[in-house]
Amino acid sequence: MATHTTTQMIHARIDSNLKQQAEAVFFALGINTADAIRMFLTQVTLNQGLPFDVKIPNKETRKAIEDSRLGRNLTRISINDLDKLFND
Repeated sequence: MATHTTTQMIHARIDSNLKQQAEAVFFALGINTADAIRMFLTQVTLNQGLPFDVKIPNKETRKAIEDSRLGRNLTRISINDLDKLFND
């Protein structure tokens, strides 16, 4: 007897720059956003929690987060530069 898997949609509002940057990473990895989300949710299930440590950020990290949210002190890199980061 065949089993039927049902799927559900996930809708989330994401900053367009963050989405583009993440998609560039996914492209370099050879996956799409849906694959990445599926992998993340699988790891959450396997780990029974987030698959990485979550800590209260220190002062320097809080400043970097604030700068990022406000679009300050950001550096744009090309897909080629991103590829070099992963392959060097």
